[in-house]
Amino acid sequence: MILINENYTKLPGSYLFSDIARKVNEFKTAHPDANIIRLGIGDVTKPLPQASIEAMHKAVDEMADAATFRGYGPEQGYDFLVNAIVQNDYKDYRLDISTDEVFVSDGSKSDTGNIGDILGLDNIVAITDPVYPVYVDTNVMVGRAGNLQDNGKWSKIVYLPCTAENDFVPSLPTDKVDIIYLCYPNNPTGTTLTKDQLKVWVDYAVENKALILFDSAYEAFITESDVPHSIYEIEGAKEVAIEFRSFSKTAGFTGTRCAYTVVPKTLMGYTKAGEKVSLNKLWNRRHTTKFNGVPYIIQRAAEACYSTEGKKQVKATIDYYLNNAKIIREGLAAQGLQVYGGVNSPYIWVKTPDRMTSWGFFDYLLNELNIVGTPGVGFGPSGEGYLRLTAFGTLDNTKEAVSRLKNISL
Repeated sequence: MILINENYTKLPGSYLFSDIARKVNEFKTAHPDANIIRLGIGDVTKPLPQASIEAMHKAVDEMADAATFRGYGPEQGYDFLVNAIVQNDYKDYRLDISTDEVFVSDGSKSDTGNIGDILGLDNIVAITDPVYPVYVDTNVMVGRAGNLQDNGKWSKIVYLPCTAENDFVPSLPTDKVDIIYLCYPNNPTGTTLTKDQLKVWVDYAVENKALILFDSAYEAFITESDVPHSIYEIEGAKEVAIEFRSFSKTAGFTGTRCAYTVVPKTLMGYTKAGEKVSLNKLWNRRHTTKFNGVPYIIQRAAEACYSTEGKKQVKATIDYYLNNAKIIREGLAAQGLQVYGGVNSPYIWVKTPDRMTSWGFFDYLLNELNIVGTPGVGFGPSGEGYLRLTAFGTLDNTKEAVSRLKNISL
């Protein structure tokens, strides 16, 4: 008899974005002539930087020549990319990260989900609410979340509400927790923490021997000086935090897949007997066993993002999306809607009008204005009454969407 992992049966029927895709496809079938503008799923529309394209072409030519052909590469990433990451993302900011603390992967989504492989099932997990669904779902899959309750919360997960009432700044948990997921700039709310606000969490983790899983996938969108680009800017963070970064939204690698995770060698976990164990060593063991490495061609493309021309091209793309975010944010505000985010982030978090539910507002925008957003409740109970819009569309579509939003009539 084939026994299954019964934790999977506890998960809701489908992934949030699968539900959205189903609704949109049903609408398209019924209204084939509708011009739908998608501001829901955070996929990008700008092409890869030209520097990356040129690097990929060169790498393809290398793969066609026996003298320069590459087979299996190092699972942790080629030296040329790891060195570029360490120099540009850390040393240039006077942060002491070494090459053997960096692990190149195929996405932060993968790593934030897979990191649980090296963490015990008895850990108490805390998440900000609303939150990126992968954090919750992957803990459900391994049996760390308990059971889904009528209030939409999992029984063993500690929820840290982030709402307008607390300026989207989570409070420290009242009960001790072991693993804390933080994503800043935040997905979905688009909000941030200052250095002082983040230090509160690092200090908590140090005091309680807790682990912070810091998702920094949107770091490149930061525009304000007091918002940290890396958690390692905070004293003590190398003893308590793992950082995840991605080329997906920064340089358009959503389809080519490249990211990296930093696991400091000073970061320790513990056995039940209290013995210290290096999480860097555990992650290296997991990474080299279950992952074969990002393709050479893709890593050359990622390396090119750090070239002089690559940096200019990446910045131009970021500026393009931030301009879209500004257009959406200001357009919604002009309609009298409560709007958050969109300053240090490509995400705009909007309060639904007239106490509509998240899915109610989603349906209204789809059916009446042919605009696709993401229902806030899909990110957690505290997301009810909100909708997430993204700035990753084209400029023309962004302007058209804002023009349509002027026709909101509720």
